[in-house]
Amino acid sequence: MQQITAPELAALLADPAREQPLLLDVRENWEFETCRIAGSTQIPMNLIPVRVTEIADDREVVCICHHGARSMQVAAFLERNGFDNVTNLTGGIHAWAVQVDPSMPTY
Repeated sequence: MQQITAPELAALLADPAREQPLLLDVRENWEFETCRIAGSTQIPMNLIPVRVTEIADDREVVCICHHGARSMQVAAFLERNGFDNVTNLTGGIHAWAVQVDPSMPTY
């Protein structure tokens, strides 16, 4: 599984020449409502197995959670289920708030 840091993801998202990945936020609803990266799609981790068909398998998927542990588990699940281009955001949304967007709420 690939890993990406928050600054690397920010650079990727800012590149208009690059196809944008699917930002798959696997946190719970209250977490997603607290803060999120613009354009993220939320599917809570516990619903991934029943909603996996909603995830495009033909584009890069970047999995996001609070600190990176849940998203790593989801990324591994997706890879086991035939997804070829899956990346985990190391440090999760917390790293994004600290390293990219200090105005984002943390919890």
